[in-house]
Amino acid sequence: MIDLETKARIRRLFYADHWPIGTIAKELRLHSETVARAVGTERFKSDRPPRPDALAPYAEFIRETLDKHPQLRATRVFHMIRDRGYKYGVHPVRRFVAAVRPQKHEAFLRLRTFAGEQGQVDWASFGEVAVGRARRKLSCFVITLSYSRALYLEFFFDQKLESFLSAHVNAFSRWNGLPRTLLYDNYKGVVLERRGDNIRFNPGFVELQAHYNFAAHLCQVRAANQKGYAKLKIM
Repeated sequence: MIDLETKARIRRLFYADHWPIGTIAKELRLHSETVARAVGTERFKSDRPPRPDALAPYAEFIRETLDKHPQLRATRVFHMIRDRGYKYGVHPVRRFVAAVRPQKHEAFLRLRTFAGEQGQVDWASFGEVAVGRARRKLSCFVITLSYSRALYLEFFFDQKLESFLSAHVNAFSRWNGLPRTLLYDNYKGVVLERRGDNIRFNPGFVELQAHYNFAAHLCQVRAANQKGYAKLKIM
């Protein structure tokens, strides 16, 4: 029996990045039948007309992917960059993967992203507003797409988990889609406990991930080269 976070990761690798069941099982050290049950369907396939050029925009992405997953096959890398806009053949990808595998891990966060690759989520405070005879705190839920700088804003009188989750759903509905990865601060609606790299996510938030098949990444505490720096880039 696997936990909800592992199931969400399996579904994201299968549906968003199109990894095969066998590769996911090897990566997560699970039985292939366990992975298949979490996925609940078969992979899909398609072909593109072959051409040997236009690989340069994806070179950095391929190097970083192989750095994290050095055993990944060239055909799987091909499917991943094809989903990110690559329109040509698999043979240049195979040659490039053979030339650059493996690479030393880079200790920085890549801020340049493809369209639909990454978004950033946060709460913003707008002080207090008068509601009848009372004054209530006003908060704004914000999602920013790193590539296009598109914003989704929604105002609330609280920062409860229910508001946080519903705002995600409303943003995805408005855009008719969502990015592959979302960056978060250590908001308690997302994170129940964090000790270094050991993170315990809120189960309600994990259910949202599993339903929409997106990855959630947390910014390092006081790390200016992550979410805070990205905010400066998009404003």
